[in-house]
Amino acid sequence: MAEKIEDQGAAPFIPEDKTLLLVDDDVPFLTRLARAMEARGYEVTTANTIKEGREQARAKKPGFAVVDLRLEDGNGLDVVAAMQEARPEARIVVLTGYGNIATAVAAVKLGAVDYLAKPSDADAIEAALLAKTGDKAPPPENPMSADRVRWEHIQRVYELCDRNVSETARRLNMHRRTLQRILAKRAPK
Repeated sequence: MAEKIEDQGAAPFIPEDKTLLLVDDDVPFLTRLARAMEARGYEVTTANTIKEGREQARAKKPGFAVVDLRLEDGNGLDVVAAMQEARPEARIVVLTGYGNIATAVAAVKLGAVDYLAKPSDADAIEAALLAKTGDKAPPPENPMSADRVRWEHIQRVYELCDRNVSETARRLNMHRRTLQRILAKRAPK
């Protein structure tokens, strides 16, 4: 069922079938990505939760998967582990809006072939899914600025703390008034 690519000994097994599991709790993003990947010839299955993702991974055994790291009901790495059990040669890409080096390393150790920051478009995702082992993805054309990444991280922690400014400031090791000023501003470009 898998065909070995004969180029530079370190090439991965690329599944012959183009079955793809998409796991993300952002329904509009999931719908757009599913349509885009179907237009590229993939047979797409979607899931909104860890539970659904694991079930689909075991039932369908897709050749490819794109999994969001943070889902409402848990960590997307659980789906990555289920994919590796169901089909070890599957090509998995982890997406996240709030990445860090530790989670990227964990994703790769569990079997993901790449780790992309949101927002990622279908072209970048497909390139990551089909990249040979060791190939580096080209740098993004229009990456988020460091200020924007910082602002996104603060917003995420703020939401995870149920919009409690004091708790968010404590977790970010930041003065409460400084945090209030940051929250009052618009997102940087």
